[in-house]
Amino acid sequence: MRPDTPAENVDHTAEAARLERTAGLYPEDAEALLLRAAAHLELSGDRPAASALYDRLLSAPDTLENPSLVRALKASNLWEYGHEAEARAIIDGIRTSAPRDPAPWVIVAESLEAHDELEAAEETFTEAARLLLADAAEPPPPAHPLLYGRHRVRRMRGLPHDDWDTLADTLHSSPVPLDELHDPKRVWSLGSDNPAELEAEISRLRAELGAHRAALSRPFPVAVLHWPAPELSELLSAYPGLVTEYPSHAEHLATTESSLRELASSGTPNLGIVTGTVPSYEAFAASEGASPQDTALLPQYATTLAARGRAVAWPPQRKAACWCASGRTYGECHGADA
Repeated sequence: MRPDTPAENVDHTAEAARLERTAGLYPEDAEALLLRAAAHLELSGDRPAASALYDRLLSAPDTLENPSLVRALKASNLWEYGHEAEARAIIDGIRTSAPRDPAPWVIVAESLEAHDELEAAEETFTEAARLLLADAAEPPPPAHPLLYGRHRVRRMRGLPHDDWDTLADTLHSSPVPLDELHDPKRVWSLGSDNPAELEAEISRLRAELGAHRAALSRPFPVAVLHWPAPELSELLSAYPGLVTEYPSHAEHLATTESSLRELASSGTPNLGIVTGTVPSYEAFAASEGASPQDTALLPQYATTLAARGRAVAWPPQRKAACWCASGRTYGECHGADA
């Protein structure tokens, strides 16, 4: 569950350096960019350099969107190059702080699992599930790996299914069932001399890998740019030429929703919304050698934000918060007449 797991056949050291440079240009995205850089450094084998990046982020924890995620990644990386005691201390700290985001829980549980601490891994997955899913009518997609990981560890320990294992089976959409994917005997079949067993295992692995690659290779969403009211006011004050594009904030919100609906009705998949800020837009314009007054720059800016992982999927669930940040649900706000 690492953020933006890097692709194969990449010069990981060079890519890490590029991401660090980009983080300097776009400080508002530095956290995500430096986490990706650290992932590349881990893949290059330079784990101490990856730890240095995690430490750099953690030196200013108040500026991070998800400090628990950074600590979890640091712990996992430390354990991989011999710093077990420090890694365990960080993992204990994460469990004590009980973050509300599933990603740190999954990373520390998988780290325990990778070092054959199956009972501790199951306890960690279960602790997170109780904290995050006890009151959820339906687990949100980011929490699915919690249930899948818990299912896997319990299967390896030979424990019977419980309600959460059954839920994991229900949520899993791969052609290969979870019970089969997590069967410890699969490992044994890899050492078999029976060609039929080997062929069956290769087919299962291909199906699993195909599903994993599909998840990692989703195209960037077709993104529409949204300006919060204060940002739009600042934008038009600094660049009055854009008033023809944005006559009013209310009209801007209505146009954003209608544009997305038109794209959806035309069959365009994977739609999203990106939120602009004036400093970010000005930095983008400077990097393009263009004037922020140029309206042709706006869709390019939206595409760039989406490519940097800043898009939020559209449409939200009807009971989820509306994308416009009105404080109302989408069904009560811009989705009322959907």
